[in-house]
Amino acid sequence: MAAVDTAPASFLRRSFVYRTLQQLGARFGEVNGAAIALDFGDPAAELERGRRMGLADLSVLPRTGFKGNGTVEWLTSQGLSIGPDSNKAYVQAGGELALRLAPTEVLLVDSLAGTGALPCRLDEAWQWSQEKPRRPIGYPMPRADSHFWFAVTGSQAPAMFAKICGVDLRPRAFGPGAIAQTSAAKMSVIIARHDLGSVPAFYLLADSASAEYMWNCVVDAMDEFSGGPIGWTTLRVLAGI
Repeated sequence: MAAVDTAPASFLRRSFVYRTLQQLGARFGEVNGAAIALDFGDPAAELERGRRMGLADLSVLPRTGFKGNGTVEWLTSQGLSIGPDSNKAYVQAGGELALRLAPTEVLLVDSLAGTGALPCRLDEAWQWSQEKPRRPIGYPMPRADSHFWFAVTGSQAPAMFAKICGVDLRPRAFGPGAIAQTSAAKMSVIIARHDLGSVPAFYLLADSASAEYMWNCVVDAMDEFSGGPIGWTTLRVLAGI
């Protein structure tokens, strides 16, 4: 990771909400060939906010997807651990998360370490074999540009989501690893619970064209809980990285 105050516009790849993050006073560092918001100027206050009600943008971190007959079998042959249940997030050895959205669809997001090693390896490894008939191994579904990726953290996150989403995300109803493919703020979203240590946390993914809209909706909904933006550094501290 490069020094603080890396300019997002100096990279070809940029977050879908980088202008908003700049306006909020984000300090950036380089990861994955782009600029990620490290913090917003007060790390100590931000850490407390993350425990209560925080919103982070992870859209520049690596992610990929695969879909179709044979997808899970091929991913398993590549060393991934994926259970039988759909709408379940499976943690990988390196901290990555395999979101099984359907019997034959998996969305893989990187760990908060941000190395991108597993998503990149899988993208490079996938190819049709020359055997006939071909063994079904699914097909790639690139997700880095199609979906934004936010993290919503803190004890007040379920109460905030109740204002914009009809799914009960309280811990007793929505445990670690649970996935909801639902509607939030009147748009289709994927919500996956992935706690950071003892802090409740949710990954929020949806159409990248609506990233600014969803960011603003969440900011508005979390205002009554004294929520605010947090950076990648805070997430990593909460996760113990």
